[in-house]
Amino acid sequence: MSDRDGNSFLWFLAGLGVGAVVGVLYAPHSGNETRDVLRTKAEESREYVRGRARQAKEQASEWVDRGKDVLNQQKEQFRAAYEAGRQAYSEATTEGTTPKNL
Repeated sequence: MSDRDGNSFLWFLAGLGVGAVVGVLYAPHSGNETRDVLRTKAEESREYVRGRARQAKEQASEWVDRGKDVLNQQKEQFRAAYEAGRQAYSEATTEGTTPKNL
């Protein structure tokens, strides 16, 4: 069994070596050109990610602003309802009659 494992490992190494040689022979660019292409693509990717992050931040800011507006509207509605109830209670108690529902 150990013979078979050793033989498989040797075939793996041979395939790895052949693949590396074929990759070097058929590479479309030299090493420097390939590194330049990779560097350029990395810069483009970085700029893309920065732009998307900026957009996400702006959208989150818009959602926060909308949420604050809705909260303020709800607060104003509650305040108006509270004041209307308070005024109705005040009017009912100053007339000398007791309100039936209170």
